Amino acid sequence: RYNNSKFFIWQSFDYPTDTLLPGMKLGWDGTKNLNKNLTSWTSLSDPSSGSYVFAIEHWNVSHGLLYSNGQVEFRTGPNYRQLVTIIETKEETSHSLNVTKNISPVSLLQLTYVGSLQLMEFIGGDINTLYYFPNDTCDFYNTCGDNSYCNTSNTCACIVGFHAWSLTKSNMRCVRKSNLSCQEKEFKKISNMKLPDTEYTIVETKVGLEECKKRCLMNCNCTAFANMDMRNGGS
Repeated sequence: RYNNSKFFIWQSFDYPTDTLLPGMKLGWDGTKNLNKNLTSWTSLSDPSSGSYVFAIEHWNVSHGLLYSNGQVEFRTGPNYRQLVTIIETKEETSHSLNVTKNISPVSLLQLTYVGSLQLMEFIGGDINTLYYFPNDTCDFYNTCGDNSYCNTSNTCACIVGFHAWSLTKSNMRCVRKSNLSCQEKEFKKISNMKLPDTEYTIVETKVGLEECKKRCLMNCNCTAFANMDMRNGGS
């Protein structure tokens, strides 16, 4: 900063490399119009910028997206959201690690040169890995395609009401068994699912589950609704 000035010209926390420390924030800073991302090293011994970037999407419900050479490869899920502090306001969309007054433990989030995201905790001389991403095939972005899901066996299956259809064996996709009408009043419950992208969805975080269902039934273009938070009746 300039001498006798309270304003910073530049600070390292605004320009992360491959590691997020407690007190740093990833995501969009509206006051500075700045996006803060993690960028991997090229290799274990080369700290120049690699091909992987972990970015926070500036959506109504933000996600962490892992890019490889500019293409989305992975998206974070509910387990990740429980490990970081998330702020979603008009001024900022940020993900950060909690700052503790204790010397131990200390946590850090690192994007490795091979494209994995890992949250580590240092307690004394020991290192514990709290979170490792991607963890399995289901973590791949849109790995199963539309109207399907990745199950516990790491294979794809069509959701209820859809069946597999293909022109060729290598081009399978899930299509509706019957067309929807605006008179439909029934929803099929699907549990333990990752929230969909919120870039093109309507997000109402203050609305309960029953009200969300009513609003969806009133809109012919609405085909599904999801819980962001199961506590206190759901929202």
